[in-house]
Amino acid sequence: MVYQENEYLALSALQHILFCPRQCALIHIEQLWEENLFTAQGRVMHERVDRGDQADKGKIRVEYGLPLKSARLGITGKADVVEFHRTDSSVQKWVPFPVEYKRGKPKKDLSDKVQLCAQAMCLEEMLNTEILSGALFYGKTRRRLEVTFDEELRHKTTEAAEQLHAMVESGITPPPEYAKKCDTCSFLTLCMPKTIEKRRTVSAWLNRMVRKDIAE
Repeated sequence: MVYQENEYLALSALQHILFCPRQCALIHIEQLWEENLFTAQGRVMHERVDRGDQADKGKIRVEYGLPLKSARLGITGKADVVEFHRTDSSVQKWVPFPVEYKRGKPKKDLSDKVQLCAQAMCLEEMLNTEILSGALFYGKTRRRLEVTFDEELRHKTTEAAEQLHAMVESGITPPPEYAKKCDTCSFLTLCMPKTIEKRRTVSAWLNRMVRKDIAE
């Protein structure tokens, strides 16, 4: 499928929908935003990175805040950093190597890797090239995690884009489901997953009591 530019959604939404579909809907359907310490720290980190312009280090040329888009995925955004590595082959060329900056530490899910892979797929489409890998830089560990853009990750990225478009088209915000990660989410007070969980618990208790009365 090829999307028109007026159908493009934010590239960053891919990370949101894999982290939590409800959070994604609150941001990209209901147009809500809540900031806490963690999101503020992340925003400051990205602002520092985006203030860069260009750098030339011989075999590596660095571009900051490079605009990205993909008609195939229907997304648009920008890359924190794209390093262009010059190859040593007889036909020299510059190979893009996207680098995404994150405040915390590597996640157990694929949300950060999918976001980075989407950047690579945008660059491939824009520059008619092939990108094999990129890196995630985590502020907490102060280290890069190299990511290989294999077929499995590319498939997951395409699936996430399709899921995102389907959800936004539906206009439906998924119901809350509490998980441990909710405690550090900036949307905790808006989403109120524990409140919903308590309501479900009370409802289940009432149903049990009704069934018990009927049985007696």
